[in-house]
Formats: sequence, structure tokens, C-alpha cells
Amino acid sequence: MIEKIKETAAYLKSKVPVMPKTAIILGTGLGELVTHITDKQEIPYNEIPNFPVSTVEGHSGKLIFGKLGKKDIMAMQGRFHYYEGYDMKQVTFPVRVMKELGIETLFVSNAAGGMNPNFSVGDIMIIRDHINLFPEHPLHGKNFEELGVRFPDMSEAYSKKLIDKALEVAAKNNIKVQQGVYVGTQGPTFETPAEYRYFHIIGGDAVGMSTVPEVIVARHAGMDVFAVSVITDLGVEGIVEKASHEEVQKAAAEAQPKMTLIMKELVEQF
Repeated sequence: MIEKIKETAAYLKSKVPVMPKTAIILGTGLGELVTHITDKQEIPYNEIPNFPVSTVEGHSGKLIFGKLGKKDIMAMQGRFHYYEGYDMKQVTFPVRVMKELGIETLFVSNAAGGMNPNFSVGDIMIIRDHINLFPEHPLHGKNFEELGVRFPDMSEAYSKKLIDKALEVAAKNNIKVQQGVYVGTQGPTFETPAEYRYFHIIGGDAVGMSTVPEVIVARHAGMDVFAVSVITDLGVEGIVEKASHEEVQKAAAEAQPKMTLIMKELVEQF
């Protein structure tokens, strides 16, 4: 695995003149942040050695290097999911490459179903913690010390400093945000009413099929992480809505301008 990481990183370094310290993983319906990126250089996943290729509608599948404001950034437009058939090493491979490239801060976005009765469709939820219910752990197997310690601390998976700054940005721009715990599941089915109830009982506010593996590997690698969910459907007791991928994309698209503003200002300030 180490050799593949180094090979992929060397390829990207040969293509990109300036390597950023900041990376963004853009989730379902939230890829429009790229319209704010200037001096863009786009590299399709299928041209990058050892990279998986995204198969999900709404995930376009390319790495973008450029500037967000004055900040050099790297953006993944399209991520990889466990439910697509990839193993966790493949799902998180791009994060390993980011670390090899010198990325220090990772920003992540996703679409999620809300279980908190105070949430509404279209809400933005800043993730302050997560519950990992994936059946395979991304750090399962041999540990390579050059990638991180065998037993990484997860007491602050999501940077408190970045969360506080995001709350300031939201307040300044009059944007209502929620905070909560994200439950990561394998998918691809949306949740049953009983599953929504169970996830809420164990401490979850929103549930989705991504993010947790990337965050675990980023923290293993010593990166600071900030993550945000757009609540695209509800699984609140008594008002479980029928969910579809199209409805999720629609709700995410409607929340996109607020999400983009918060993420853009936050990235520029760090």
C-alpha cells in the first residue's frame, strides 16, 4: 500500500506546480463549490494511478487543484463509498495520498438523514462527533507506522477550533446551523423507521453512508478535520419520509448556497 500511495502522490506532484495544505471532499449535490475555485487544474480519477473511479450519480470523479479566495486547495469532486463494492482501503486511499502530498486540514461534506426532532429538511448540521457502524474498519489489518500509530486517539475527531470558527461564520452571515452526531452506516438502503429510531436512541442526530472512514484515516494521519451534513430527508418518529436519491440531491442543491458560503469562508480563514 505504501508504494501505491507514493506512486500516486508522485504522479500528482508532477502535474501540479503548487501543493496545497488544505483539501475538501465534496458530497452529494454539493459539488458546486468548485465554481468558486479559480486557477483550476482538473485531473479525472481515471487518469490517476491506483485511484478508484466513482460510480454514483452526482459524483463526477475528478481531483481539482486551484484557489479558493487566496487559499491553495485540493478538492475531491466525487468520493468513494463502501456500498459501491470498494473495501475500506480503497475508500480511504485518496486521504492517504492527501497526507503524502502534505495536506494538513481536511474539510468534508455529505448529505444525511436527520433523526433529531429539531431538524428540518435543508438544515446544515456541523458534525461534532460520529458513531461508526460500518462493518469493516478502515484501519483493520497491518499498521504502517509511517502512516500513523496503531491505536489512534479519537477524542477529538472533529476540530473544536474549526467548529467554533464555523459557528462564527454562520452567525456573521445569519445562517442557521445545527450541531450533532453523525452515524456512519454501509448502505445502500435508506433506513427503516426502526433503524432511524435505534440510531437516535444510541446518540445519533443524522445518518449517512460516508465520511466516517475518511475522517478516521485523516485523524490517523494527524490531519485536522471539519465536516458538515446537509439534512436531506427526515427519519423522525412519526414523520419518517420516503427517501430517494433524487430527493436527496434536490434538498442538497437547495441548501448548497449556504453550505458553500460557510465552507468557503472557513477554508479561506484557515
